[in-house]
Amino acid sequence: MPDTPDVNRVLQALGDPTRRAIVDRLSQGPLSVSTLAQPFDMSLTAVVQHLQVLEECGLVHTEKIGRVRTCRLDPAGFDTLEQWIRTHRSAWERRLDRLGELLEEE
Repeated sequence: MPDTPDVNRVLQALGDPTRRAIVDRLSQGPLSVSTLAQPFDMSLTAVVQHLQVLEECGLVHTEKIGRVRTCRLDPAGFDTLEQWIRTHRSAWERRLDRLGELLEEE
């Protein structure tokens, strides 16, 4: 995995409703894969595949201790997304400020 997650991969991962639901569940705290998978109407293998996508883009970290694999949110992917949003927000704010100035001149 690269040091800095790619914003395109983060956005693509979050584009899937199941992966967003997994992130929502993990926002409550770390969970085992089996506990995390319980409310989903899919196989454990399918949930693990979703977790792999989330882990590859830096949103989730999994750790195996003994026979239990535990998942938790990883701030790296969220930091990348936050930076991208901040950059684009400030660019749009500057554009809107300039538009406001132009409209006031008329």
